[in-house]
Amino acid sequence: MAPKYSHVKKRSSALPTATSSKKSTTKQDNKKPSPHTDRNISQALTAVAQLERAISRILLIRYEQDMARLFSTHLYSVALCHLPSLVMRCTALGGPGWIAVNADGEEIKEFFRSVIAMDLREAGERVATKSVLWSYTALRQFAMSNDVPVCQKKGLHSLRLLPHFTALKAHLDSLEAMPLVSFAKPPHLGPLTEGFSALEDACNLAFGPPTKGKGSSRGSREDQDEWRLKVKVGYERLTQTLWRVAREFDVRGYGSILREKLTNKWCDCGCSTDHLSEVCERTVRDGEETAGLRAGKGREWDGRGVGVYGWETHEEEDVWDVELDFASFDPDSRASETDMTIGELMAWKYLQAEREKELGNVSFRTGDYNSAIEHYRLAHEIEPELPRYQLNLAAAFIKLSDWMSTEQACNAALLQHKSSKGYWRRAKARKMLGRVDEAIKDLRALIRLQPHNTEAISELTALLPPNPSSIYPTKGALAGGSSSSANNDYLDLPKPRPPKPLPFATTDEDRRKLKISNLPLTVDIPSNFEFMAAATAAMGKTPPSGRKGKPKRRGPRGHNDMPVGPDMKKTSGKGQTMSFTYPNWERYLVKKVSD
Repeated sequence: MAPKYSHVKKRSSALPTATSSKKSTTKQDNKKPSPHTDRNISQALTAVAQLERAISRILLIRYEQDMARLFSTHLYSVALCHLPSLVMRCTALGGPGWIAVNADGEEIKEFFRSVIAMDLREAGERVATKSVLWSYTALRQFAMSNDVPVCQKKGLHSLRLLPHFTALKAHLDSLEAMPLVSFAKPPHLGPLTEGFSALEDACNLAFGPPTKGKGSSRGSREDQDEWRLKVKVGYERLTQTLWRVAREFDVRGYGSILREKLTNKWCDCGCSTDHLSEVCERTVRDGEETAGLRAGKGREWDGRGVGVYGWETHEEEDVWDVELDFASFDPDSRASETDMTIGELMAWKYLQAEREKELGNVSFRTGDYNSAIEHYRLAHEIEPELPRYQLNLAAAFIKLSDWMSTEQACNAALLQHKSSKGYWRRAKARKMLGRVDEAIKDLRALIRLQPHNTEAISELTALLPPNPSSIYPTKGALAGGSSSSANNDYLDLPKPRPPKPLPFATTDEDRRKLKISNLPLTVDIPSNFEFMAAATAAMGKTPPSGRKGKPKRRGPRGHNDMPVGPDMKKTSGKGQTMSFTYPNWERYLVKKVSD
């Protein structure tokens, strides 16, 4: 039988035709694309990546600025509402001049540090969401002022901002050129006269109103005036100490979840910004419908939007005074697991972290430092916004002579709070690593925080090379903590400013020793609490255990009612009773230690 296609004339393959040549050329081009096309694609991808990096950097810097401003507003509110109560309690035990004399003492500073650290751990939940919304609003207004269309459903597409990258970069440069943000009294808020008026009224109720003569519990009119002066000076100095302690904390160390998303997890292709736009656009439009639509022209980089009452006015809202009463959104959790608010979940996160820290302390005291390290690490994973657990880690690493890990733990702690413990332990680690110059810098930073720390002065003196000049005192004299000018010159420390003289004479009462302690609260921990593990995981953290059971809490409700120094006691087969002190501005005790 003849072949099926024998009637088809075969094409000669001796010489390639034009058609075959064209196909060959096309095939060759597919294997080796034009270098000009590659260059254009590469340049486009680089431009998009630069745009996305600029957007993420703008979001991060504006978050730090928002956090500094809002937390400063919170501290101003603390000075108005809570410091008068502290003055009253100390006055009742130490006399009217005690606060003025001891406002800069370590007892008050440590109390402030503990409560400020607890407040700052909530910065992510209280500021991050609002700040991202405001920054998106700012980008949106920038786009509208440059006639860039904004989708009603998907929001602003970042690629539409590419033609305006130069202006966007100029705004970023202006943000980066600003000085590092810190906590300070907001300039738009008035003096603290309202706080002192409340303090004066409370003193009149507690100690009797002023009288023209005798018969008052505070004596004559002259005594009343002196008493009032002492209390006023004490209140003013206490407020100044509050701001000084707040500036020990670094804004850049907080908001770790948002910071991670904006740095390591921010996609350079544009999908991260598009997702942000889709999430924020509806909120922005709802706010505009509620507050009235305002034109984008003339509002470039104005991102205040909605969310804080009285923006930059004397009536500005303290967002730390707002309860975190919204529920968590975990699609995998059961309905019975979503009845806890963010505030309650944060309180239980802290309880879990403190429980791990206490277990670590038990191991530390028995000499099992490796076990202590594991517990401290778990505590830090649960509560990464509290630097104390890194300091616990550093102490355990020192016991194992692991100097590199000690330095790393101290670095993490000092990134959030410039503490004396952090500087001291890092100085020891750097000294053992042979980096004496860096250890000297840490010791000097410690002495600036605590000018009368004789142990740090002695260690610094031992590390410094001997000075042949005879005009300087001996190292033994320096180690004694002398505050002479020669001492400061030799140690290369700034000369301490002399304290501002008091406008009244001090008394024996002013030298009484008072102690400020946080009051403990007690919670019942069931033997199984996997519920809390799932709830904590929903907030992005992995708890140390996976057990079931919903916790029961004693005492009034609220995020300030969670209890530190865990004291665990066995209950009747139903779990443990744990006592915690949860530092806050309301639950504390002032007691007299000695006259």
